[in-house]
Amino acid sequence: MTNPKDDPEYDEFCDPDNPRKIKFEDILAASRRVVGQVIKTPCAKAHMSKRLGMDLYLKEEFLQVTGCFKERGVANTLLLLSEEQKKYGVIAASTGNHACALAYHSSQMGIPNIVVMPIHAPITKINKAERLGGKILLQGNNMAEAKLFAMTTSKEKKMIYINGYDHPNVIEGQGTVGLEIVEQVPNVDAVLCPCGGGSLLAGVAVAVKHLKPDTEVYGIVTDKTYSMVEALRKNERIFLALEPSIADGLAVNKVGVNTFHNVKGILDKMVVVREDWVARAIMTIIEEEKVVVEGAGAVGVASIMAGLFPNLKGKRVVTICSGGNIDSTTLTRALERGMAADGRLMKFKVTVSDRPGGLADLCSMLAGMGVTMRDCVPERAWVKGDVFSVQMKVIVETRGYDHSRQLVELIKKHYKDYYFQEMNEKSEKTAGVKRGPCLAPNPVCMQK
Repeated sequence: MTNPKDDPEYDEFCDPDNPRKIKFEDILAASRRVVGQVIKTPCAKAHMSKRLGMDLYLKEEFLQVTGCFKERGVANTLLLLSEEQKKYGVIAASTGNHACALAYHSSQMGIPNIVVMPIHAPITKINKAERLGGKILLQGNNMAEAKLFAMTTSKEKKMIYINGYDHPNVIEGQGTVGLEIVEQVPNVDAVLCPCGGGSLLAGVAVAVKHLKPDTEVYGIVTDKTYSMVEALRKNERIFLALEPSIADGLAVNKVGVNTFHNVKGILDKMVVVREDWVARAIMTIIEEEKVVVEGAGAVGVASIMAGLFPNLKGKRVVTICSGGNIDSTTLTRALERGMAADGRLMKFKVTVSDRPGGLADLCSMLAGMGVTMRDCVPERAWVKGDVFSVQMKVIVETRGYDHSRQLVELIKKHYKDYYFQEMNEKSEKTAGVKRGPCLAPNPVCMQK
């Protein structure tokens, strides 16, 4: 019989046969330990509170130096290393926020570090981790191969491998967010927490439930990053094939050993929100709160906007905006997708006269009702009817669904041939989103 410890991927801190229990006292100790290492971020009341029908507070973790809450867990773990461990250094496999946090804090403390990334990792992430002090090694075609290389290297060089979402000291560090929330919003009724591998959710749940047992804690995932939902439903950690997600910070195909065992029994519910709503939330947060958050940081606001929390109307709610590291390309796509989902971008086809003044009449009509033309492509070869007509493929910007409907009526009134994509505002607000099964042993929502 082989010894599991001989497996190159065996991690004594994340052992399936020996999950670690996260204690409130250790989270409290971590909060004192990381003072001066990480920023105590604001928990500001959102301008959109009145419109959403609740007192909504945003825990602004995107204000950390590297733009993400991951610094808390990394700093706590590094500060707990022995002098000998600090001499050998630390290693991790990551392409995102954990890589940047490890690079920054280990270089600040003078601890040797290695960050292993797949060979196809985005160049922007490689450059950022290097700027923050990381020694980058490109190995493997995917994260699984990069992690195998990192763990093998850790054993060969006696370096400490730091799992970004399951190391016990990492979870304790993330739990300091929960302590700050209770301190900053003492009468909080509910906390909405993004969940990928689960370190933030586990730490926050332990901290908040210890201090305020009646406060509801919800884990939020998207319909493409729901490995924790499936794990809790089946009562075992399962492998979930990943699709590209706007909330790439939540894209973990198998949740952590320790996180899974620590959220069971104390979490109130897991909630799944559709990715279109995340794009919409990113846009709304930028427009109304004047801050930029990444997809993972916007899922809490997205779930509220999607109507998944009617039980929280009139309550005091904190949503954790876990990070702000979104690249410009993804941000552009998110804003475009958000505007389309919000009914503010509209495309249609209309056949107009191909004689002088035909297109000018259409443009004049759009301008007259305050509609901005974003794009316009003429199609002449495949138009049915006379040769003096041209079909225009048009993309316009409107003020919303009501404005778009006015445009539809105007086009129908003045032209014979047209085609509009179905506008489905009602179903947009209700379809494709769900709440998971209740997980609390004694549900607070049933008592109120």
